[in-house]
This record gives sequence, structure tokens and C-alpha cells, in this order.
Amino acid sequence: MRVLEIQGSYGLDNLKIAERPDPTPGPGQVAVSMRAVSLNFRDLMTVIGIYGGNFPLPLVPFSDGCGVISAIGPGVTRVKVGDRVSSLFFQNWFAGPPKLEKIITPLGGPLDGCGQEVMIVSEQGVSKVPEFLTDNQVSTLACAGLTAWRALVVDGDVKAGDIAVLQGTGGVSIFALQFAKAMGLEVIITSSSDEKLERAKAMGADHVINYKATPSWSSEVRKITNGRGADIVVEVGGAQTLPQSISSVRIGGHVAIIGVLSGVAEPFNVASLIQTSARVQGLSVGSREMFEDMCRAMELHKIAPVVGQTFPWTEAKAALESMRDGQHFGKICLEF
Repeated sequence: MRVLEIQGSYGLDNLKIAERPDPTPGPGQVAVSMRAVSLNFRDLMTVIGIYGGNFPLPLVPFSDGCGVISAIGPGVTRVKVGDRVSSLFFQNWFAGPPKLEKIITPLGGPLDGCGQEVMIVSEQGVSKVPEFLTDNQVSTLACAGLTAWRALVVDGDVKAGDIAVLQGTGGVSIFALQFAKAMGLEVIITSSSDEKLERAKAMGADHVINYKATPSWSSEVRKITNGRGADIVVEVGGAQTLPQSISSVRIGGHVAIIGVLSGVAEPFNVASLIQTSARVQGLSVGSREMFEDMCRAMELHKIAPVVGQTFPWTEAKAALESMRDGQHFGKICLEF
């Protein structure tokens, strides 16, 4: 079978197609014939060596995908041949709070990921998915979808009428927009592109802010909320945007830190956090139980993920370059 491998050293030019023996599932394992993969910023950072630069090579990248069970090993009961499934990012986090032993098993580094024609994983590391979604849409659920779900529903504990600030129009933020509107939230979304902001408004965003035109966008959030501040901010920018997020949140509000698009280290005003009594919490994806709760909600509300671009899986380098250049709205997918 063919796989995508980071070979020799890190870098986009070292992402190559290679041949490996056809795999056979062992006890408790399943073979998944992959149909689609979606790209996450983590995948880009992994391939270029910024994230996990000490992962052993060669490494098959990409953290989430959709496929069909093509073979099962002895003792498998959770799924059967022919079931369409999503991979799960953390292969050992099934339920409960995060613990070290649960979160050291992510796909796409250090474990080989979804960039392969047939993937062998534990039956515990996949879940069945809503039938109404396409393969590409399913491939977006395990990381971006679940991260947005956990930020709002599990950790943020939002309720109808709350106000959410979402940063950008990438995969997590667009999922968060869809979930927020389904739950009756008022949504403020930021972007550097007026065109993308118009698309977000068409999807239900109540207020939009161009952060290039308004670098101190927290002042606009304060105006929109009549000085109160937002109940929750989904923070994907990292170091350079965190001060604005904290200035945007209400007293006792919640800032969910999920990304580092603008870097990881900047001077930080601790006093501003003390003054707001806000809760700032980092998070990384979620458990299988959270995933299956999310899928039930998506089925009920018929929430369809937004796929902005698709590429053949053999053109993964071009897809990653598009992500690097910020050309996408929603998710970028690779098709097998």
C-alpha cells in the first residue's frame, strides 16, 4: 500500500509517497481503508518540524480522517466490516478528564497518522459517524470539530443567550460558529478578510470585526456588549491575540485557548486577568465520549462541516502550502 511519509528530516519537501507492506489487523485491531483526511495546523507544524520535532522518522502525518472498516482482528466487537468510521485523535482517551496516559497517544505524531491507504488501529480508536455527512466532512470531526465542541459545550458550559467571540475563519472557528448558533448564542467573529467575514455573516455570525482595520478589537467587543464583555472567547491566535481576548471577556467569563497561530510567547499583563476573574483554560481535542456526544448533536441539528478546499491525497504538499498561506475558509481535505 501507499503512504505519505516525512522522510529523512522535517520539511514540506521531505513529505514523500512511499510503499509499505499491506497490513493485517491483530487481536482487537481494525483495518481502515481511508477515504479522506482533513488538515489541521498541528499537521503543518509537524511536517515542518516545529511541533514534535523529535518524533522518530519516517512518520505518517495527519491526525484525523474518514474511512471504512475493511478487516477486523480477533475479538473485535465495536465495529464490523463495512462500517464507516472516523479516527480518534487520542487513541487512548475514551472518557473522563484528561490524564497523561490518555493523551500520549495522538495520531500523526508520535503514532503514524491517517495519511495512508490502509490504517491499522485499535477498535477503541475509531467511532461510527452520522450517515448524512460526506467522507470529507467526516474527516473534519476528530480534531477541529471536537475541539470547538469541547471549548463551548464541555469546558465553556455555555447557554442560550451567551455571547461568544470567535477568532478567524479556520476549521475550529467555523465549527464553533455552527455549534454556537445551534445553541442560541450571539456570535462575534474576527478575521483579516472582509470577504471571509461576509461568508461568516451568511452562516449566522451576528457581528464581525476586521482585526487588521481594528487591531484593538477588544474595544469593539466591549461596544457590542454594552461594556459587559463576552461570556466566552475561543482563542486560536496565541500569544499576540491573548491580551485582546482577556480584554474582551466579561468578569467571570471563559477564555478557551486552543491555538498558537501568532506564536507562543509574548509579554502578558497578569493584572488584567486578575481584574476580570476570568477563567483561562488550555485544551487539546477531547475524549471518545465527547466525540460521540458531538455526533449526536450534529445528527439532530443536521450540522454539516464546511470544507473549503479539497486536494488529491497525493498532493498533500500543495494542501499544506495553502493552509500555510491562509487561503482557506473552513477545512482543507485530502481525498483518497
